[in-house]
Amino acid sequence: MARYTGADCKLCRREKTKLFLKGKKCESAKCPIEIRPYPPGEHGRGRPKESEYQLQLREKQKTRRIYGILERQFRNYYEEANRKSGKTGENLLQILESRLDNVVYRAGFAESRDAARQQVRHGHVLVNGKKVDIPSYRVREHDIVEVREKSRNLLPYEVARATAGDKTVPAWLGVSSEAMRILVHQLPVRQQIDTLVQEQLIVELYSK
Repeated sequence: MARYTGADCKLCRREKTKLFLKGKKCESAKCPIEIRPYPPGEHGRGRPKESEYQLQLREKQKTRRIYGILERQFRNYYEEANRKSGKTGENLLQILESRLDNVVYRAGFAESRDAARQQVRHGHVLVNGKKVDIPSYRVREHDIVEVREKSRNLLPYEVARATAGDKTVPAWLGVSSEAMRILVHQLPVRQQIDTLVQEQLIVELYSK
């Protein structure tokens, strides 16, 4: 499966904002964007003002990098969102949020979406009692997501239980850290998604 294998911190610097791709490192003084808050490369500091198209492109790139999605899959998500009733941008964010790796991350069971993706791929996560090892699997209303019993004593989950409460869990999820279980109350609406993106810019980009 194709995936990005470069330096995550360069992505944050390119978008000139924290994408929270490295867990706790992003919240510390060691975060590279705290030291060099400009795009990487020889001309990173002196880039001219971005055009309307560049702003739209950067917003799309930022969003797909936050969720760890490659271009083709992101475009497919947009086309699916565009076919649905309602606002295309909000539909797109709902699709991204309902991915299994994102749900595991949002519940606080992983420090980053990349770590959550690895947990799912390694077969540690069950959905409604069945193993699901596809990070892009989409949860539905009333689904139960849980860490399988044999995996609950692994270090990442011990850390998750010890730090339960440090991270705000979105209202559309119900989380039991002791049982390592997540109940999907509903699919999220825009007001419940705190990802700092301007989805309308993405819609404008793809609508051209």
